Amino acid sequence: MAIRVCIAGVTGWTGSAVAKQIIASEGFHLTGAVARQAAGTDVGAALGLPPVGVEIMPDLAAALATPTDVLVDYTAPDVVRSHTLTALAHGVRVVVGTSGLTARDYDEISAAATAKGLGVIAAGNFSITAALAKHLALLTAKYIPSWEIIDYASANKVDAPSGTVQELAEELGRIAHPRQEVPAEAMHGRPEARGAEIEGTRVHSLRLPSYVIAFETIFGLPNERLTIRHDAGSGADPYVSGTLLAVKEVLRVQGLVRGLDRLLFG
Repeated sequence: MAIRVCIAGVTGWTGSAVAKQIIASEGFHLTGAVARQAAGTDVGAALGLPPVGVEIMPDLAAALATPTDVLVDYTAPDVVRSHTLTALAHGVRVVVGTSGLTARDYDEISAAATAKGLGVIAAGNFSITAALAKHLALLTAKYIPSWEIIDYASANKVDAPSGTVQELAEELGRIAHPRQEVPAEAMHGRPEARGAEIEGTRVHSLRLPSYVIAFETIFGLPNERLTIRHDAGSGADPYVSGTLLAVKEVLRVQGLVRGLDRLLFG
């Protein structure tokens, strides 16, 4: 049977690309859609397609009145937590593509999913090449003791660091804390110029025009460096295949899984 999917943020940059693929696929069935501005219109018409018989709702609870297997959330940092908890309360599994959640938020989501016996898969980035960049950085951290992360995004991105980099820094911290020859608090001048510290890793976020989103983990040894970098293009297509993979896999998951790399590499 086709997997019944509701998409929150269905008219957004990534949500619309995922919705179009689901509508065109026989393995998925779009049962619900949420968007504030397009509420009341058919989701097909809102996406420039023929009508599909699914009305866009202004809130998630109304959309989940139709039986649903999985919620896909591509909304905003201020609503993704409540959306995830609402879906779990309705017995619906969740794929979270929205960034901005904190470690505390994920602890709460993990506890709620486990209590319900449901699955949540969350990733700061559902691109398969970004997952490879993260996986290789985690592997490298086992052998090289010093690193920092640079986080690039467009000038209008409202969260810093990106969800991708937040996730990467937290997981690097589970492997080791990088060696710092001079701690930031011992620096002369402005210690904050050394960036934010996330689980021991120094993170520097740039928000400038002309960037879409990118990140690089820079590892340093005496007389040599290794840079592992991922750059995203201007289209949302790279995120669709990873999202749909997560929609399939979340049906087999109990509790929280963070990172597409966990699905790809275990």
